[in-house]
Amino acid sequence: MPPESLAPGFSATPGRPGSAISILILAIAAFVIVTTEYLIVGLLPALSRDLGISISLAGQLVTLFAFTVMLFGPPLTARLSHLDRKRLFVAILLVFAASNALAALASNIWVLALARFIPALALPVFWGTASETAGQLAGPEQAGQAVSKVYLGISGALLFGIPLGTVAANSIGWRSAFWLLAVLSLLIAAALWALMPAVARSERLDFKQQARLFREPYFLANVVLSVLVFTAMFTAYTYLADLLERVAGVAPARVGWWLMGFGAIGLLGNWAGGKAVDRAPLKATALFCALLALGMALSVPLAHAGLAFCAVLALWGIAYTALFPICQVRVMKSATHSQALAGTTNVSAANAGIGIGAIIGGVAIPLWGLDKIVYIAAAVAVLAAAAAPAVARLRR
Repeated sequence: MPPESLAPGFSATPGRPGSAISILILAIAAFVIVTTEYLIVGLLPALSRDLGISISLAGQLVTLFAFTVMLFGPPLTARLSHLDRKRLFVAILLVFAASNALAALASNIWVLALARFIPALALPVFWGTASETAGQLAGPEQAGQAVSKVYLGISGALLFGIPLGTVAANSIGWRSAFWLLAVLSLLIAAALWALMPAVARSERLDFKQQARLFREPYFLANVVLSVLVFTAMFTAYTYLADLLERVAGVAPARVGWWLMGFGAIGLLGNWAGGKAVDRAPLKATALFCALLALGMALSVPLAHAGLAFCAVLALWGIAYTALFPICQVRVMKSATHSQALAGTTNVSAANAGIGIGAIIGGVAIPLWGLDKIVYIAAAVAVLAAAAAPAVARLRR
């Protein structure tokens, strides 16, 4: 199957009325969902201090969310992907609203863990179906760019959601940050209900029939590659707020603004990734993994080098954000059918990498120090870049 083509199940009529507003609303919903997922990264230092737990233990809240997505994503998506998409997306946003409210009320790490577990069940269903819906609305020639537009929600979360949540946590408390997310989730659910046009339902397929996808070596190799990529990304990114505080010497009250700069430059990465993945998904993966490795490896040596540190952090942010849509589109293009299941399988693979990365970082910090995790992450990124040509050979 040529890398430039999409599977037949991904086809749709280009220029469908209402496609632009639908994709925009999905991007806004993605913003809320990703902010809920990743806000915890910026809150780890505050949570650690407030709940009286170590930073490594707090980091395992990231692992819990990620492994829940990994384990439950494919079967839940296979069972729910045939439902009316508009109602499904609204229901998912309501789940996130309730979960954020529970997190705001958490009195200990166990209640907070429950508040992380519940939305983790719904997240892969959203990503699998939202990516497929965007591709259907835009048509096969523009599918990659359409998915990258939905993934602007990720860049928006990195630019505004996570950093401003971190700023809010330092000014009004981390509980208030979760309350704000709960309210925002409700507002976006209302917007989805009011503004999103009806989308044709997908055919309901038996899970066993869809699971034939997991017998395709090229698809499986792409999934494994996503695990490697996200392990590289999150071995260091999970602890970026702590790196900025303890290694680069950034004041806790300013960490949120630094994370905002990281997300702002990531908008360029999202655009570049969307353009590159439509032409050559595996080459794009290798290129941005190499750039990611370079940016991470140089961040600690240049932590006190002023503009040079800003430059390598920008390189890190561009490559990091570009790899989100690149991996999603690459895996979906490698599938011959069951696009929603393929999309959510990549989300599961990504979250496996996120969880593994958080564990690696959590183990490495007490053993070798916080500053060493960027080198470990860079090594995994180099491994992912080197694996891309081997995956390409399986296609042929």
